[in-house]
Amino acid sequence: MPDSLVEIRELTKNYTLSSGLFRPQKRIIYAVNHIDLQILKGETLGLVGESGCGKSTLARLITRLEKPSSGCITFKNKNIFSYDKDELKSYRRNVQIIFQDPYSSLNPRKSALNIIKEPLTIHGLGDSKSRSETALKIMSNVGLSKEQANRYSHEFSGGQRQRIGIARALVLNPELVIADEPVSSLDISIQAQILNLLKELKRDYNLTYLFISHDLNVIRYISDRIAVMYLGRIVELALNGDIYNRPIHPYTRMLLSAVPSCDPGKRKRMVNIKGEAGSENKEGCAFQTRCPYKKEICAKLEPLLEKVDERSFCACHLAGSI
Repeated sequence: MPDSLVEIRELTKNYTLSSGLFRPQKRIIYAVNHIDLQILKGETLGLVGESGCGKSTLARLITRLEKPSSGCITFKNKNIFSYDKDELKSYRRNVQIIFQDPYSSLNPRKSALNIIKEPLTIHGLGDSKSRSETALKIMSNVGLSKEQANRYSHEFSGGQRQRIGIARALVLNPELVIADEPVSSLDISIQAQILNLLKELKRDYNLTYLFISHDLNVIRYISDRIAVMYLGRIVELALNGDIYNRPIHPYTRMLLSAVPSCDPGKRKRMVNIKGEAGSENKEGCAFQTRCPYKKEICAKLEPLLEKVDERSFCACHLAGSI
C-alpha cells in the first residue's frame, strides 16, 4: 500500500452565526465535522458531495488558508499547524491549489507569463531569465503556446484560463495538488480536455491529487479512491469501482441514482429520499431526516466511519445490511 502523504485526524471547523439584530442568540455551524482521512502518495482521491457540504472548506484547511477549530493535519508526519515561518514557506511550495473559477482566480492586470512565474518570484527561485524559461516550459506542457505568453487573461477562453491556473500550480513542482471543482464552469468538451491533461500531468510530474467535485461522472473518470461527504462528515470511503458498483451508504446511493444515463434502455433503481441537506438535529445521524432506512438507533447515536470490509469504510449503523 502506498505511503500516506497527508493524514487528517479529528479535523473540525465551525463558524458562529448570530440570528439577527433582535435575536442575538448564536448558533454554531460545522462546516467540517470531526473528519478522519488519508491522502496516499501518488493517488487521486476524489471528494464528492452536494454544494455546501464542506468540500472547499476542507481544501482551504489543507492549504492552510484557514485554521481549524480542532484536530490536526499532518504532511509527511508533521502537523502543518505547528510549522514555523520557514517550514510553512516550504509547505506552500509542496501543496498547491487549482481554483474553481478560471475567470476570477487570475489577475487581469498581469500577462499569462507573469501570472505563471509569480510563485517563483514570491519564493525567490532563480533569476528573471530562468523564471521566464521555466514558466514558458510549463505553458507548453499544459497546451499553451509561446506566442500567448504576453496576452492578458481576458484574451483567453475559459479552458485556456484554467490551463494558466494549472500551470501556475505546477510551476513550483509541488507534491500535492488540490483541484477544487476545476472543470465545473467549463463546457463538456473542454472538461474532457482538462481532465485528460490533469491525468497526463499527474504521470509526468509524479503528483498526488485531491480532486473535489459534485459531478459523479467527473469523479469516476479521474479518481482512484472516492470519499463521499455529507454536512461536514465523510460518510463513505472506498475504491472507485466499489463506490459505483456496490455503494453502501444511503446518501451515496441517492447521489448515484440521480446521475443521468446516456443509455435510454438502462433502468436504474431510484432511491426515494426526501428533504434537503441542513438538518438542525443535535444528536444521531446527520442524514436521518432524509434516510428511507432510518432505525431508532439513528436518532440517538451518531455513526462513526468504520471499516466494512478490506477496501471500504462507511458511517452508517446499517452498513452491510441494507
